[in-house]
Amino acid sequence: MTDQNFETMRRAMVSNQLRTTAVNDPRVVDAMGAVAREKHVPADKLAIAYVDIALPLGNGRALNPPMVTGRLLTEARVRKGERVLVVGSATGYAAAILAELGAQVTALEEDAGLTALAAAADLAASVATVEGPLAEGWAAAGPYDLILIDGAVEAVPPALIAQLADGGRIATGLVDGGVTRLAIGRKEGAGFGLLPFADAEVVRLPGFAAPPGFRF
Repeated sequence: MTDQNFETMRRAMVSNQLRTTAVNDPRVVDAMGAVAREKHVPADKLAIAYVDIALPLGNGRALNPPMVTGRLLTEARVRKGERVLVVGSATGYAAAILAELGAQVTALEEDAGLTALAAAADLAASVATVEGPLAEGWAAAGPYDLILIDGAVEAVPPALIAQLADGGRIATGLVDGGVTRLAIGRKEGAGFGLLPFADAEVVRLPGFAAPPGFRF
């Protein structure tokens, strides 16, 4: 594969996967068109780096389809200079897009192998990569204006909500009755509400089981 091949695939991703699926924030589209997704996939997956599928990364983890990333970032309304925590940052793809959007990013991952792939991708200086349990977040760099949970969870842990600034947002995938959906939430004072906005095939993150009796 050559740089020209990847550039062609990136343009096709923008025109065929993003613009046709309500990824309509020009800043998000431009950022995803600028970030080299091929730098964020294992070497044996380069040929399918831009295919509209969940891309396996090993150890039960996968990279979300581009449409999922684009829809979540569109709904998140990312503003330049915001502090953002990416939970389940994997190989750093979403973190790289957020950096392109001008955010100050903390990329949290618990799989050392995936963290190594992110480091090899040469992330921007505005991205700090940290390792730790995903469900605990990373309070040291908070509070955050936005938390992007880069996958689908059964429930958003209170620890993550507590790390939001007042008025801060959470963009995430949700697992509900075997179906995965995209959702956006906002913290106002002591309250937090989460609203699904689209069904989508979102990769599931481990370690986010709902408490007994919990339902969305």
